[in-house]
Amino acid sequence: FTAVSIVLLRMLVNATALPGRRRVLIVGSGPRALSLFRQLMEGSAEHNVLGIVDTGAPLSALFSDKSLGTLDDFSDILMRTQVDEVLVALPMRSHYDTIEKVIRACELGGVQVRYPANVFSCDLARASVDSKHGMPAVTLSMACEDWRVAVKRVIDIVGALIGLVLCAPIFVLVALAVKATSHGPIFFAQERFGYRKNTFRMFKFRTMVPNAEALMGEIENQNEKAGPIFKIKNDPRITTVGCFLRRSSLDELPQLWNVLTGEMSLVGPRPLSTRDVMRFDEPWLMRRFSVRPGITGLWQVSGRSNLEFVEWMRLDLSYIDGWSLSRDAEILFRTVPAVFRTSGAM
Repeated sequence: FTAVSIVLLRMLVNATALPGRRRVLIVGSGPRALSLFRQLMEGSAEHNVLGIVDTGAPLSALFSDKSLGTLDDFSDILMRTQVDEVLVALPMRSHYDTIEKVIRACELGGVQVRYPANVFSCDLARASVDSKHGMPAVTLSMACEDWRVAVKRVIDIVGALIGLVLCAPIFVLVALAVKATSHGPIFFAQERFGYRKNTFRMFKFRTMVPNAEALMGEIENQNEKAGPIFKIKNDPRITTVGCFLRRSSLDELPQLWNVLTGEMSLVGPRPLSTRDVMRFDEPWLMRRFSVRPGITGLWQVSGRSNLEFVEWMRLDLSYIDGWSLSRDAEILFRTVPAVFRTSGAM
């Protein structure tokens, strides 16, 4: 029992921590930015400075190859770069409007931002004050980061373990059905965007022909949904068994492994493919990456594929902004009847 407890505790610690060094982006190119840059480089084991956003001040020689663009490029930089935290290194009085624009862009993109300790009014972010990086600062978190997140992770680990054990017979039956009715692997793995835009391989039981992704270009003009996602009701690539697996949601069961390894949660926004995310054209869509993706979520219990893309995204953001442990429990309980109804499954 003690050995199992130690293993579970290590999994919890590893799963709640961000992989590797913290990727930070500095907004500023003047003396404050230079001072902050030097401090972070001295503690380089903890931080990976991706670069700076040039604000027009004369660039130090240390910044000669660190500029990622100007403030005009900021939203695009956030969309295309994996950033854990944005550090604002600008004088408050002379750059008030600039800092406010940076904060708004980070809110829309779901990226944590830190700035000198003067209070702005924020619609979405959660503010806290500390003295990291050698200066008093306000941290604006785009999602909850208190003790409840650790509790949620414990629930994920326990739930995934129980689910994998109880569903073991189903895994065997589904694997036999997939293998017996079509050539190709039992599982389908696809690269998806997860927490803070970290990519991971999401697992499903294979429901399509083995070369389904190669055939995408031939049927993309049949897409029935507006926006960057691809959905059609009678996708010719789906196998007979795959159709049943999708309608019953049994194809999603292997994602319990993704939950166990910390890449996903039982409840959260659905992880999107790299193809879909690279077609995002509005910064506010990126805020969905401020939490771990889930096997089920508010979208799944509110209409699934019957909903349009924009409404789906708004439900995801509504979940993030109003998250609580009780809300997760409610969604889990609502998922069971939603699965049995099979309404909106594609």
